[in-house]
Amino acid sequence: MLAATKRITVGAVAATTLIAGFAGCSGSGGPQGPGAPGAKKEGAAAINGAVRLIGDGSTAFTGVQSNLLRPKRLKPGQQPPQFVVFSWDGAGEDSQKLFSHFREVGKKYGATMTYFLSGLYLLPEGKATLYDPPQHAPGSSDIGFNDLAGIKDTVRELRGAWLDGNEVGTHFNGHFCGNDGGVGTWSVEEWKSEISQAKSFVRNWKTNSGLTALEPLPFDYDKELIGARTPCLEGRENFLRAASDLGFRYDTSGISSQVWPTKERGLWNFSLQMVPVPGRAFETLAMDYNFMVNQSGTSTQGDPAKHDYWGNQMRDGLIQAFDRAHGGNRAPLIIGNHFESWNGGAYMRAVEQTIATVCVLRDVKCVSFRQLADWLDAQDPKVLAKLRRLGVGEAPGGGWGGYLTVLSAVPAGDPAVERPGEGAGRD
Repeated sequence: MLAATKRITVGAVAATTLIAGFAGCSGSGGPQGPGAPGAKKEGAAAINGAVRLIGDGSTAFTGVQSNLLRPKRLKPGQQPPQFVVFSWDGAGEDSQKLFSHFREVGKKYGATMTYFLSGLYLLPEGKATLYDPPQHAPGSSDIGFNDLAGIKDTVRELRGAWLDGNEVGTHFNGHFCGNDGGVGTWSVEEWKSEISQAKSFVRNWKTNSGLTALEPLPFDYDKELIGARTPCLEGRENFLRAASDLGFRYDTSGISSQVWPTKERGLWNFSLQMVPVPGRAFETLAMDYNFMVNQSGTSTQGDPAKHDYWGNQMRDGLIQAFDRAHGGNRAPLIIGNHFESWNGGAYMRAVEQTIATVCVLRDVKCVSFRQLADWLDAQDPKVLAKLRRLGVGEAPGGGWGGYLTVLSAVPAGDPAVERPGEGAGRD
């Protein structure tokens, strides 16, 4: 299986307090350890009855994905839905079975999510040198590689996740952070190499693993892959340049408050958001790792007597963040996580309890980043511009009916307007 540990790295983050600003990034080894009612049975042949294999048969075209939100343009004066995105860095399945568990959670509560796959989770250790990471020797990795059982299990969950209506993005490959060849030092061309290799490991997992009898992944990864989160939230500037050139539609590697998203270089900026830490005087990123750092430091197994309290603190912080958006500006809530049992699984319980609380509400849409991007692209730019003028937790004066009925012209410099030379028109 994957290496049991990996370097914990704190990335550079601009925040009002030091403790609130740790980078939202996994600090331990690879993945640890079925989204909508009525989803079809697993297997590529379950979609539309037709499968067209791609390349060596690791992936396949199987038709239009099911169980997706149909984006509709808001009517004049209509209140926007409350979107919540749950996303997972380095998604993979191992003995803790957290990937399969949260697929079941998604089905139970009507939630679809985004799973950011690390490409090396589909590459066996015996083929490690096929990975040529920027600024590192071939076969290097800060998260190790997988074994055949882990690859088989991860492919099974990726297949089922997509059939459930979830999205498969990328967390890239070797997860290098820091100043010693970390992603924050990579050039645009080095990012393009990393992205190309991430795609290759998905497109060729059968050849690389020898597991040729297994069913393919039921999607064309060149078309499926439209967004990412960088390791430790580092290297975002050059990644955006590379991603814009390659036609990506969004990035979720930044940090923001709970406001409506804008575009950068033609990509939707779905940054992780600052949310309350109940009982503390600061906010932190809406991610399990960041709550952990503020509770037990870099120790992934702190005082067992505090595990329940810490999990409740994260759950309550996420729900407070949800409540202020839901009753205020209705900005999408962006939440990031890892399949890790840090502090006795406190954060996994917190996330599951949050899903169970918010995703069942009538006007709430728990969706993937792809579906959120589709909805935003369907809206009137003037409507999005007005939504962006609302601050954190700020409800429109006079209610939504008046606020989104009378639309003024988009003022000069409004963030809804693409800046010249920054990918205008590329969605």
